[in-house]
Amino acid sequence: MADPFRVAVLASGGGSNLQALLDACGAGSPARIVLVLSNNPKAGALTRAERAGVPYAVIPDPADGAVLTRRLTDAHADLVVLAGYLKLVPAETVAAFEGRMINVHPGLLPAFGGPGMYGARVHRAVLESGATESGATVHLVSAEYDRGETIAQRRVPVLPGDTPDTLAVRVLAVEHQLLPEVVLAAAVARKVAPLPK
Repeated sequence: MADPFRVAVLASGGGSNLQALLDACGAGSPARIVLVLSNNPKAGALTRAERAGVPYAVIPDPADGAVLTRRLTDAHADLVVLAGYLKLVPAETVAAFEGRMINVHPGLLPAFGGPGMYGARVHRAVLESGATESGATVHLVSAEYDRGETIAQRRVPVLPGDTPDTLAVRVLAVEHQLLPEVVLAAAVARKVAPLPK
């Protein structure tokens, strides 16, 4: 049997997408979470990592690409997953993991992406635009926010009376499905590739 596909996760908040990955990458999975890093020492993601017995650390300076790259390289990460990570990954790190770093975004890129577009801001922008659907996108990370190649998307309807909070619940539910699917598919293929439509 091939060695497990080694996945490092960067997260800034509560870590519900990390939890979805931890649940999907259990015993018998082709992928294993080997490291969790956060820019936020109070991130719930770190608590989830500790509970799961996964090594974790706080990144003192998220802009220090040399340190971030070294941590990921030392963990022998085959794939780096941004799961609610709210800092721009330094260009040095993006280059070191080109084609092996993905992000999950709570909207249907290329719309509703870019600097400052995360969380409730995305859902508010979707509602204000009058769009009839939203969803989640998993994409390759590039040097610019939300501009890398799309790997997979999953759509949800925008319902009458939706608020940013109610829309967020439905979008997060599909994030929790889509992100593990992409990671497990990458683990089987040993590379990141678009999911079949």
